[in-house]
Amino acid sequence: MKIEILFPEICNLYGDLQNIEYLAKCLPEAEVVNTSLEDEPQFVTQKVDLIYMGTMTEKAQEKVIKKLLPYKEKLQELIENNTVFLFTGNSFEVLEKYIETDDGEKIEALGIFDVFAKRQMLNRYSGLILGKLDDIDIVGFKTIFSMTYGDNQNGYFIKVEKGIGINKNSNLEGIRKNNFIGTYITGPLLILNPLFTKYLIGLMGVDNPKLKYEEEIMAAYEDRIKDFKNPKIK
Repeated sequence: MKIEILFPEICNLYGDLQNIEYLAKCLPEAEVVNTSLEDEPQFVTQKVDLIYMGTMTEKAQEKVIKKLLPYKEKLQELIENNTVFLFTGNSFEVLEKYIETDDGEKIEALGIFDVFAKRQMLNRYSGLILGKLDDIDIVGFKTIFSMTYGDNQNGYFIKVEKGIGINKNSNLEGIRKNNFIGTYITGPLLILNPLFTKYLIGLMGVDNPKLKYEEEIMAAYEDRIKDFKNPKIK
């Protein structure tokens, strides 16, 4: 089993790589490959079971778009063929049609998803999020300068119960197509959500996965769910 981390030197803004460090503890037999901006991604020529990319700065987004553009067709092929992707924070915006800056400039992106992002660099949104992936509660935090606009009702990650979706007028969070999952949730998504971590590992072909520190992490998760569902917490 192979896990590829794309561009960890610039895509780890909120410590997002802790997601893969934890996943590697749960899957000790997995090979974890770090692909830098100077490297050809391994997904181009090799079978990869999970492709991960974390949050980055707005300037880094432009570097990543330029890097991934020659591999657009390969990425589309992998998504269609059910390769597992997890893109956190603003990383999935590089696969949208374009990113609009504060002054109205449109930065062309890969155009794999028929939505677009808008930045508001003087208006950061920060907040917690609680939502459902099927029957799984998902909790986490967002801290973002940009939001996504367009129709994701046929392909979203979670339905939001507390917080916002892809923008303040939406209760549908993230982008989902086949086994591609993109979410604005930042930081330790997998550590905070052990049931989702099991779900993700299941998508990678592992039956009945056992998590590292499962008893402790499940107890913390259950307490967190209770806190997030408290109506006094917003």
